[in-house]
Amino acid sequence: MSDPSTSLERLHDLVPPPGISWWPLAPGWYFVAVCILFFIGVTAFRGWKRWKANAYRRAALRELESASDITAVAEILRRTALMTAPRASIAAKSGNAWVDWLASVIPDPMPDEVRHQLTCGIYDRSEGDLMLVSQYADRWIRNHQSEPNLLNSINTSS
Repeated sequence: MSDPSTSLERLHDLVPPPGISWWPLAPGWYFVAVCILFFIGVTAFRGWKRWKANAYRRAALRELESASDITAVAEILRRTALMTAPRASIAAKSGNAWVDWLASVIPDPMPDEVRHQLTCGIYDRSEGDLMLVSQYADRWIRNHQSEPNLLNSINTSS
């Protein structure tokens, strides 16, 4: 009937070729891996520098937890401010000028009672609202920004 050489019984299934291995990678993937490692390294380095640059904030917040009166809180605020602004501009400020400067480098408004306690409360040793002043000092330490003039003076002196 039919020729056995052309019969369908003699056909075999197709054998697919072996799968393509992922290893060794193509050169483009090595480039992508190097770029990813570079960006991870840069991000880690920047994070470490930011963490190191904010060490004074962490130290001030630790001291603020143990502050027992408004004078101690004001002293912590002054020492923290000396870390971000030129000493000559901070040391010369007192009274309302000091409080106005504190209020100018943070976006949160300063409550009137805190303003009064920082200008007058440190001298009369009366028991003011230490909690309110400490809360404002905590927000100030966490959120203050460096003076733009300080950044300019550092850039021009380099």
